[in-house]
Amino acid sequence: MGTGGWIILGLIAAIVIWAIMAYNRMIGAKNQVDNAWSQIDVQLKRRHDLIPNLVQVVKDAMGYEQETLKAVIEARNKAVSATGPAAISEAENALTVATGKLFALAEAYPDLKANTNISQLQEELTATENKISFARQFYNDSVMAFNNALQMFPNNLIARQFAFTPREHFAVPETEKSVPQVKLR
Repeated sequence: MGTGGWIILGLIAAIVIWAIMAYNRMIGAKNQVDNAWSQIDVQLKRRHDLIPNLVQVVKDAMGYEQETLKAVIEARNKAVSATGPAAISEAENALTVATGKLFALAEAYPDLKANTNISQLQEELTATENKISFARQFYNDSVMAFNNALQMFPNNLIARQFAFTPREHFAVPETEKSVPQVKLR
């Protein structure tokens, strides 16, 4: 084999090594996205487990506020059954609104404000909300890195060959993007 043959063989070997490395980087990025989603899932499960306890504690004291309690339970059930980042994001945001209304109503009941179980559950839910927020940020960062790897040349050639597809971000709904209006007298 002549010099030209070795050069061609070297180029082929370099392309094969590059393709393997690009594929492995994309697999690593995909696995990071999956891991980040698992972290969100763990926190959402914790949240879903805490909410029935909260509803049960306030149920007796807020006897005539059944509409609010039903809304929380319905929102929780929708959140539990949602699939895919977009649907889960929408359902979880509805659950956040429903639990916020429940907390706001609970403030109007002196017995509930003084109840240590309510306070503990509110603190746990607040801590869980913070963990969800951090997990969502990590997930979205991972999705961005993965999607960038898929779409940038020359990785996109390998991504197409192995049917890698972009992932969805865990988005904030339009209703949460607006700036709250504060009216002072």
